[in-house]
This record gives sequence, structure tokens and C-alpha cells, in this order.
Amino acid sequence: MANVQVQSGTVADGKLQRRLRSRHLSIIAIGGAIGTGLFVASGALINSAGPGGALLAYIVIGIMMYFVMTSLGEMATLLPTSGSFATYATKFVDPALGFSIGWNYWFSWAVTIPVELSAATLVMKYWFPHTPSIVWSSIFLAILFTLNILSVRSYGEAEFWFAGIKVIAIIVFILLGIGMIFGILTQPAVGFHNFVLGGSPFHGGFMATFGVLMIAGFSFQGTEIVGIAAGESDNPSRNVPRAINTVFWRILIFYVLSILIIGLIIPYTDPNLLKNDVTNIAVSPFTLVFKRAGLAFAAGLMNAVILTSVLSCGNSAIYASTRMLWALAKEGKAPKLFTRVNSRGVPTYALYVTTIFGFLAFLSSLFGNGVVFIWLLNCSGMTGFITWLWISICHYRFRKAYVAQGRNLNELKYRAKWYPFGPLFAIVLCAIVILCQGYGDFTGGPIQWGNVIATYIGLPVFLLLWLLYKWIRKTRVIPLSDCVFDPDEA
Repeated sequence: MANVQVQSGTVADGKLQRRLRSRHLSIIAIGGAIGTGLFVASGALINSAGPGGALLAYIVIGIMMYFVMTSLGEMATLLPTSGSFATYATKFVDPALGFSIGWNYWFSWAVTIPVELSAATLVMKYWFPHTPSIVWSSIFLAILFTLNILSVRSYGEAEFWFAGIKVIAIIVFILLGIGMIFGILTQPAVGFHNFVLGGSPFHGGFMATFGVLMIAGFSFQGTEIVGIAAGESDNPSRNVPRAINTVFWRILIFYVLSILIIGLIIPYTDPNLLKNDVTNIAVSPFTLVFKRAGLAFAAGLMNAVILTSVLSCGNSAIYASTRMLWALAKEGKAPKLFTRVNSRGVPTYALYVTTIFGFLAFLSSLFGNGVVFIWLLNCSGMTGFITWLWISICHYRFRKAYVAQGRNLNELKYRAKWYPFGPLFAIVLCAIVILCQGYGDFTGGPIQWGNVIATYIGLPVFLLLWLLYKWIRKTRVIPLSDCVFDPDEA
């Protein structure tokens, strides 16, 4: 397999630079995972399943993500490469699987670019309601492209500050919420009665909580980007374990505490929680809490925070998709043109194609009623869960192969805890989420086949790419004895 390992400061055709520091790596996963799903959509989940149901769903998905991230961390510490899980699938399962995962991952993040551009333009209309959307989308795309074309360091710095703003906002929100609940900042104290409104914190029973579980997983998508960034970390053996150990807990605490505070302060019956709409920042559950604390400027403040959140996710989308396309080209699974990098170690051609694709997808959201854009989104909808599923499977085989070849587990610089329970738990839960994603379309009346197709279209696309590559290249499942652990071949 092509050599993707580079030394710090080296610049050569087809090689990246290791210029991401520990603080960059630790914040990248936060930047990719915390977005409008928490700031805007969380209210609708609480309304659907009650505060207890939403809280339980996020805790379960959070535990699953812990095991996924520790699995990724064990492999990324030993084999840091920008191909990450696509490369691991090639090395420890089947090259055809690596091809399918890689292209699906590139596609899903490339489609995310116009999603974030659309969200950013909607946010800007809060201040400039009469400015055409194309103006703001062009400006923001130019900013994100510039940050990524300069160097991986500029991407990391931008992500550090983008993500830093929303982290600060969440911390302020949590502290403010605690003060309101116990009557420190407002009188009377909010207390805990809203959490058990109607006699139980769970609304709608098991199926409502299960439905929220399906949706909650999407809020964590992007956490795995830390595995891709490991390929450009200046010290992956130190930085990757540190990022894995700290980022997960920060994200879980942010989500769980935020959901808990929203559920305690705002009754789940509040109709504003139903309005899962980024176009109206005034109904963000964060805004509602700030307003109840007497902060009149809450809507404008949250608007600014959501804008930085959207730009952070867009920045991560361009970076992740560009690096994955570069890695695919290095492994001969994409045109060799995409292996070219500039003098600063940026894969320019991969960046150009990704940016152009993202902008064209954005244009498709403006014309023809957005039909093409919606189908693009549908095709990428399950990619996060599919990626997590195969990260866990790759780690299971990684460890099996490591032991089968007589290697000493104590030589691993980072070992995932609770093996094999961890990856097996993640495999089962991811499989359940993937298969049951559209359960609502099969219950409560006639089957909505249009919705079913929209929900599951990403799965046959993934399988088709896998089987086509396997048929054309005649690949096979890699025997455990043939798995390669040499970092120089990562």
C-alpha cells in the first residue's frame, strides 16, 4: 500500500505535513460533532420523548460513541493515516470495503458542505433579510476554501476558535441553567417539577425513546474526524489518546447536561420545542432558556453562536472529504491526480473537486425545488452509522490479527478498554439503528414507501460500491495472518 507517513516539516509531492498539535486534535472532534443538532433540534427530541427519554437516548448513543472512539483510537495511534477507517477496512477486512467506506464518507461530507452553506445563509437572514442567499453562500464558501488551501495548520486554528466559541456558549448555558434550577440567578427556583411533568420523565413510552435514539446518533456524527486528523498530527502516539480520552467526555457532558437543563427549565409540552427550524433562532431551546433568565439579547447571541457552529461544521466537512479523497487516490482507489499537494502539504486537486461539488450541490438546493439536493442528502444519511459500524468491526479484527500473529498487546501505545465487549456493543447498536431507521414508516397506517426509499437509499448505494469493486478487482477478506501492522505501510 502506498506510503502515507510523513515526517514533521517535510514537503513532497503526494505527502501531507504533520502540523496539527494536541489542542487542535482535541477540539476537532468537538467542532465536527456539536452543531445545530444540539442548538436547534434538541428541543424537538425532548418534546417527542420527554426529558427522560431524550436524556436516555443521548446517554446510550454516547456510550456507543465511547467504544467507537476507543476502537478508532487504538488503531489510529499505531497507524496514523488520513485514510483512517477506510485504510483500516482495506488492511484488516477487505480492500473492497475500504473503497466503499472511503467514497461514501467523501460523498457524505461533500454533501454536508452545501447543507452548512444553506444553514449559514438562513442564519444571516436574521440580520440581513433581503440579501440574496447566493451572496452569503459564496462568501462563506470562499472563507472555508481559503482556510483549507493555506495549510492544515490554518484549518486547525480556525476550527480551534470556531469550536471554542460554541464550547464557551454551552458552558455559559450550563452554568446559567444550574443557577436558574436552584434559584441562584432567578427567583423562584425552577426546581425539578418539569422533569416529571405528567407523572413521568418519559413521554410516549418505549417507542418514542427508541425513535429519539435513532435521531440522537446523527448529533454525534463528525466525532470520528479525529481519526482522519491523526494523519497530520505532529505526535500521534501522544495526541490521539489524549484527544480520544478527553473529547468524548466533553461531548457527552455537553449533550447530556444541555438536554437535562432544557428538560428541567422548559416543559416538554412547550410548543416552541416542536419548531426544529434553523430559520427561527428565537425558538432554539438555548434561546428560550436565555430569555427566561432575563437576557433580552438571547436571540442575537445564539444566532452568532449558531453561525460559528455552522462554519465549524462546514470547515470540518471540507477538510474531512478532501483528506479522504487524497487517501483514496494514494491507495489507487481514486484518480492519481488527487494525490498532488502544494508546497504547504495541502492536497489541492482533492480540495478543488470537493469544493466545486459542494457548491454545485448547493445550487441544486436552490433550483428545481431542491429535488436533486434532497436525494443527495438521502444517499448520505446513513453514512455515519455505517462508518461507526465498520470502525468497530475493523478494530475487532485488528485486535484478533494482532494476537494471532503473536504480537504483545502491551506494546500498543493505546489500548481500548472493555475489548471485546466495546466493539461488539457498538456493532450491535449501530446495526439496530441502521436497520430500524425507518421503523416509523411501517407503523401507524399505510406504509410510506417514498419515505422508506429516502431513508434506506444510502444502504444499497454502499453495498453496490462494495460489491462492484469486489467483483472487478476480485478482492477477498484479508486472513488474520496477512494483516499488516507496519506503520510505514499505513
